[in-house]
Amino acid sequence: MSHTTEHKAQLLARIRRIAGQVAAIEKAISDEAGCSAILHQVAGVRGAVLGLMDELVEEHVIEHVAKPGLTEVERSDGARELIAAVRRYGK
Repeated sequence: MSHTTEHKAQLLARIRRIAGQVAAIEKAISDEAGCSAILHQVAGVRGAVLGLMDELVEEHVIEHVAKPGLTEVERSDGARELIAAVRRYGK
C-alpha cells in the first residue's frame, strides 16, 4: 500500500484547505481587494504548498529510499523519482 493511500484523508483535507485559500485569492482579486491583503493570501498559499511538499518528500524518503528491506533497485528508483520531483519543483 502506498503511503499516499495510507494518509489519503489527511492529504485530501490539506489539498482542500489550499483550494479554499486559492478561491479566497480569486475572490479578493474579483472584489478588487487591496494588493497587500492579496499578497498575504498568496504568501499563505505558498507556505501551505511548501508544507505539503515537505510532507510528501518526507514520506517518500521513508517509504521509497530509507525503508528497511528495500532492494538496491527499489532504493535507486525511489531516489531517482525524488530527485526528478525536487528538480521540477525548483523550477
